[in-house]
Amino acid sequence: MFKNYRLREVHVRWAGIAMLSVIMMLLYKEPDEAYIQKYATSFVFTSFFWNGAFMLFMRFRRIYPQIRQTPKRLAITVFWLAILLTFGDPLLCLIFGFKDWQTVLDPAIAFDHLPSNFLATFVVGSIYENVYFFEQWKKSIQLNEALKNQQIRTQFEVLQNQTSPHFLFISLNTLTTLIAEDVNIAIEFTEKLSEVYRYILQNREKEVVKLQDELEFARNYIFLLKIRYPENLNVNFDVEDKYLALSIAPLTIQILLENAIKHNRISKSHPLEIDIYVDGTNSVVVKNNLQKRKVIEKTTKTGLANIKKRYAYFGYDSIKVKTTGDNFLVAIPLLHIKSDTEQLMAPAV
Repeated sequence: MFKNYRLREVHVRWAGIAMLSVIMMLLYKEPDEAYIQKYATSFVFTSFFWNGAFMLFMRFRRIYPQIRQTPKRLAITVFWLAILLTFGDPLLCLIFGFKDWQTVLDPAIAFDHLPSNFLATFVVGSIYENVYFFEQWKKSIQLNEALKNQQIRTQFEVLQNQTSPHFLFISLNTLTTLIAEDVNIAIEFTEKLSEVYRYILQNREKEVVKLQDELEFARNYIFLLKIRYPENLNVNFDVEDKYLALSIAPLTIQILLENAIKHNRISKSHPLEIDIYVDGTNSVVVKNNLQKRKVIEKTTKTGLANIKKRYAYFGYDSIKVKTTGDNFLVAIPLLHIKSDTEQLMAPAV
């Protein structure tokens, strides 16, 4: 698709150069000058400026590709276009012998074509920028839709896991036992279970949530797990307050906790240790000691893949996953959010 687009652009560009050369020829042709000679000169100059401008547009698009960077990209592009147009015309005149040094150094003569060059560049540049803007706008809409669809799949998967007969049976069985043993703990268990479902439902349409909210949800989820594994599951949080206002995709930590429990043995002789902290790259790390189950609980095996897909929409090509002889860890980048528009920004570094 990209190749076809570039092919179409090349055709349009050279057709435009040919037509603009005709206009420039008619504007600046001397009465005694041959049409073919003047057209050839106009074609060389127009080709130089159009292709030079095109290279500048493409270069700064690669450096500043995002829509929010448009003002900065345009300012820098205009600056370099001004240099190209101001000094390119006298330089070409010297190279082809149309003017000598004395003429070139006379601003009134050297820059006599400058207004028309700027006007032509403005028209052509406006076309390029409008096409690029609408392409980026269309792409952003497509990415947002893809992210929303992925979010829906994530929420459905988590809800499916949390409302599965197995999970509900364990939760209700645990609650029944707690009511008989300790009413206060039973009440707290019910409240935490309610908070878990409330968080899932409230954030089902959000792209990101504050890390503070995600950690609070993770603590509620861990409380439910600790009732089931009172002495065999240890989860340690070590996150400084300065990171709490940063953001993360919702349910990310919960999915990683669930994966750790599904894929590892948990017993008195093999307690599962999980550490949640922020590393030097401003990524939330969920690390557990590795003690793989021989038989893994039934799972869709899409949890980690789901996280990777969601972060790919944010511009992260890969999520750090590391396995050693003793540990397994996943590092999830924290995100900056523009508070006024709730727009995703660069990675938090």
